[in-house]
Amino acid sequence: MPESPLNIVIIGAGAIGTALGSVLAETGRNSTVLHSIETDVVESINTKSINTRYFPTIPLTHALKATSDNSVFQSADIIFLAIPSVVLMDYMVSIKSFIRPETILINMAKGFGFEHKTIVRCLSEQFPNPICTLKGPSFAREILNRVPTGMTLGTVNSEAAATVSRIFEGTTLDIDHSSDPEGVEMLSILKNIYAIVIGIVDAHFNSPNIRFMILTKAFREMHNILLQFGGKEETIFMYCGFGDFTLTALNDLSRNRTLGLLIGKGFFSEHVSHDLVLEGQVAVNVFYDEISKFRDVKKEFPIIAELYNIFNDHYDISGFVKNVLTF
Repeated sequence: MPESPLNIVIIGAGAIGTALGSVLAETGRNSTVLHSIETDVVESINTKSINTRYFPTIPLTHALKATSDNSVFQSADIIFLAIPSVVLMDYMVSIKSFIRPETILINMAKGFGFEHKTIVRCLSEQFPNPICTLKGPSFAREILNRVPTGMTLGTVNSEAAATVSRIFEGTTLDIDHSSDPEGVEMLSILKNIYAIVIGIVDAHFNSPNIRFMILTKAFREMHNILLQFGGKEETIFMYCGFGDFTLTALNDLSRNRTLGLLIGKGFFSEHVSHDLVLEGQVAVNVFYDEISKFRDVKKEFPIIAELYNIFNDHYDISGFVKNVLTF
């Protein structure tokens, strides 16, 4: 007997939300709706099958619809959260009354929730729902263009994992599974930190030897922080770990790598810092402060310690590699 169609809602009609929505709607098995507060985006999707703000030249499947009406959440079986982390939890609390307790909530944002907790932890504290996270090495435009892409689904709820896996069957998204949603979330934040580092190294030193020496050290440091904060070792070898880190660190489409390139070329200033408040820059201070409560950050995590100094002090970038290798 075929599975009953599901109602899928994606909160956020930005790049990643639109790309995911078009891929899922194209299967024709389920109802897929983008929810957006941008009325011009909603209208362009519904009338032209085009997201004129984010993908003005790429047609979307006609099966994908959009709305600004919160009542769409009342019938949702799965809700993907594809809005910026800085607003996500406040927004979710504001629409809580529309969401049924059995609806599966899937976080796609990369950043912190309330009180610098992971978003999945914040969601678990605020909602009785099955909670998942979906992260991986994925540029939205490539997803929309049906390029095969790997992502990690993290959840402790095996029934929710099975349900979510089914909606990706027959798509170009390959999903691996983790029972460590906290680890998946942490790695999605950490990879932005270390992508900045590789950008610095590539811009200032332009040396393959140095690049891959620091890349290896950065990956090891990510691994150690993951374990320090209770994540599982195997998580770092999944799409959300090694895959997402290397994509973000080595591809010039990455915003956090770009920030590193600016720093390495000497263009970083207080003005630039204010205009480029990216996930990685915020995360550096959070992790440094947390680690320093029980560890010697400079001795045990020298890369994040040096990056913290860059953001918070006058720093001679020419000494970056030497300082990292001192400990």
